[in-house]
Amino acid sequence: MFGLTFDKLLIIGVLAVFLLGPERLPGYASKLAQLVRTVRDMANGAKTRMRDEMGPEFDDVEWQKLDPRQYDPRRIIRDALLDGSDAAPKPSAPSMATAGAAAAAVSAGLPGGRSTAQAVPLAAGEVPPYDSEAT
Repeated sequence: MFGLTFDKLLIIGVLAVFLLGPERLPGYASKLAQLVRTVRDMANGAKTRMRDEMGPEFDDVEWQKLDPRQYDPRRIIRDALLDGSDAAPKPSAPSMATAGAAAAAVSAGLPGGRSTAQAVPLAAGEVPPYDSEAT
């Protein structure tokens, strides 16, 4: 918690004894205890309110997964990129001819997904067909 070890807490306690003195230390200790109780009651109240508002779904939530310390952006991106691609091999970098052939195949299709003609690759510099009503 905040990088505080038992040794550091002990040093803070000893410093507090010397700085506050034996007269004021019990008062500050009771104020600290009251603050801890108040914060704990606020946390429990928030938890109770969440449970009331969410209903039985509150217990079904896997809170460990929502812990921000578990966040690893590399893993999330890797999972998102590999999601559903196990069945299909990864394509290499597409060339312009491949992209043109894909565009021609899409534009040649009918509404039901049927195609009337084979996909023909576009010649270099040829503009693919464009349907202004479809976009």
